[in-house]
Amino acid sequence: MSTTASPSTVIEHVLLFKIKDNTDPSKVNAMFTGLNGLISLDEVRHLTAGPLVRIRSPLSNFTHMLHSRYYSKEDLSAYSTHPSHLGLVRENAPIIDDILAVDWVVPDFQGLMVPPAGSAIRVTFLKLKENVAEEGKNEVLEVIKESIGGMDQITFGENFSLARAKGFSIASLEVFPGLTEMEGVDSKEELVNLNKEKVRDYLEDVIVVDYVVPSSQPASL
Repeated sequence: MSTTASPSTVIEHVLLFKIKDNTDPSKVNAMFTGLNGLISLDEVRHLTAGPLVRIRSPLSNFTHMLHSRYYSKEDLSAYSTHPSHLGLVRENAPIIDDILAVDWVVPDFQGLMVPPAGSAIRVTFLKLKENVAEEGKNEVLEVIKESIGGMDQITFGENFSLARAKGFSIASLEVFPGLTEMEGVDSKEELVNLNKEKVRDYLEDVIVVDYVVPSSQPASL
């Protein structure tokens, strides 16, 4: 299958893990080897899983991430309930301390379905305050849309899976050619802070994590 995609609907699925302290590294490696192997499932268009590079949120203690893409909510559901996936969940539950999952729809997906090896991915989860009206939520989404630039791709949307989201309702995912380009955006401190100020009053909590697609990433089928 080609790694490019024409404009179409794509489902983003991001899962953050906190692996228990002092877990045998071989068990962690085995878990993520198994997760990356799920790319072989027919419903999965892209999947990458591994350790985070950076955590930019003081209250967050997550250590690893899984990012996958699907053409429909039904495909995501089929992946979630597949025996191979459920077997990995059961087998590795003892080493997982915490988990957070957010899913959103990208109605007009553009660009590469599969970020190339070495790509830097930044995921942002936003939890809105309880009293934020629809107008405020839309303003937050507009600020995300007007991002500073420098990335190859950005997707964002409202979470539709509530069970493991811990109240985080908006997510964005930015793909950069590499860490250098990501850090170049971070250096534009004045613009970054200006965007933060626009929506600060609407937010209760924010989680930002950075991840790099490993060079050994399996290709999508």
